[in-house]
Amino acid sequence: MNWNHIRSQYPHRWLLIEAIKAHTEADRRILEQLAVIDTYPDSVAAMQGYTRLHREAQERELYVVHTDRTELNITERHWLGIRQSA
Repeated sequence: MNWNHIRSQYPHRWLLIEAIKAHTEADRRILEQLAVIDTYPDSVAAMQGYTRLHREAQERELYVVHTDRTELNITERHWLGIRQSA
């Protein structure tokens, strides 16, 4: 599904979605094909669902979003991590 289709199917809802097909353009993540994993009554419950699933399957590209957003504007961040001193 694409974002507009999801928005029409799940109006005014918090969702946990998975990017099935996506790519990066100029530090923006473009989500071409999505799957709805679950719906939630609020953002706290949605983040708890995300945390549980992310622990089990870290390789999945998951996002918590609200369908009131007209478009998904996801910026990629590159984490350097913590470096150990010599």
